Amino acid sequence: MKPISIVTDSTIDLPSHLFKGLPVHIVPLTLELDGQSYTDGVDLDATSFLEKLKQSVALPKTSQPRPGSFLDIYNALAEKGHDVLSIHLSGRLSGTVEGASMAANESNANVTVIDSLFTSSALGFQVLEAAMMAQEKKPMEEIVKRLEDIKNATSLYIMVDTLEYLKKGGRIGRVKALLGSIMNIKPVARLEDGGLSPIQSVRTHSQMIKLFVKRFQKETIGRRVGRVSIAHAGTKELALRLLDRLRSETDAEIHIVETTPIITSHTGPGGVALMYYTDEM
Repeated sequence: MKPISIVTDSTIDLPSHLFKGLPVHIVPLTLELDGQSYTDGVDLDATSFLEKLKQSVALPKTSQPRPGSFLDIYNALAEKGHDVLSIHLSGRLSGTVEGASMAANESNANVTVIDSLFTSSALGFQVLEAAMMAQEKKPMEEIVKRLEDIKNATSLYIMVDTLEYLKKGGRIGRVKALLGSIMNIKPVARLEDGGLSPIQSVRTHSQMIKLFVKRFQKETIGRRVGRVSIAHAGTKELALRLLDRLRSETDAEIHIVETTPIITSHTGPGGVALMYYTDEM
C-alpha cells in the first residue's frame, strides 16, 4: 500500500503545531486589497490583514488557487510514490474543491478529492484526522469513511459582528444594513449542507455566548466531544469569554485561533465562530 499524503487549503484554521510531522501540504488562496495581491498565510497574516482592512475603503476580493497549483503538488507527491487525499472548504463557499478536482483529473497521482462541506477549523478537524490516520498507514477507504462520520457530526456556528460586509458583498440591502447597525443586530448563522443558514440574531455578545453554549449542550448530550475550536476575527477577549463558559461543559481540548484573512474578507472583523464534532460514546 502506498503512503498517503494530505493536501488542503489555507482556510483550515487550526494551530500549526498540531500538524507538525504530519503529511499535510497546504495550497493557499489569494486575496486582493486596495490593488495589492496577497497569498493567504504566506505574505499576509490575520493581524496584519485586520490593520489593513481598517484603513481600506474597498471590499477585499478573494481567489481560489489555480488548478496548476494543485497539479504541481499532486505530481510531486506522485513522483515520491504517494497517493493523495485532497480535502477542501465547502464548494458552496468557494471554487477551490472544483479546481482541485480538475487538477486531479490531469494528475499522474492517484488523487481522492473531498468536499469537507465546511471551512475554518471544521475543515481542519477532517484534515487533522486524515493526516493522523495516514501516518498510522490506514487505507484510503478507512480514512474517507472516518471523515464522512466526522462531517456528519460537526457543527459550525458563526456570529457576524457587523452587517457592513454583508452589505458590501450584496447579500443584504443598504437600508437593511443601516437599520441593523442602528439596532445593533448581530446575525448568527449555522453552516449546514455546505452553506450558511441564518438561525437568529442577537444584540449582545452575552446573548451570543448563551446561544452557542445552549446549542453545544443540546448537541453533545450522550456523545463524546472530539475537538472544539473557537475562531475569531480580532476579538480574542470575546473568544476567551466563550472558552471560559465552555470549559464547564466539556473536558475536550478547546483551541482558539484567529481566522484566516480569506474568511474575514467575507464576514468582516469582530466575528466569532464555534466549531466542534462528536462521536458515539
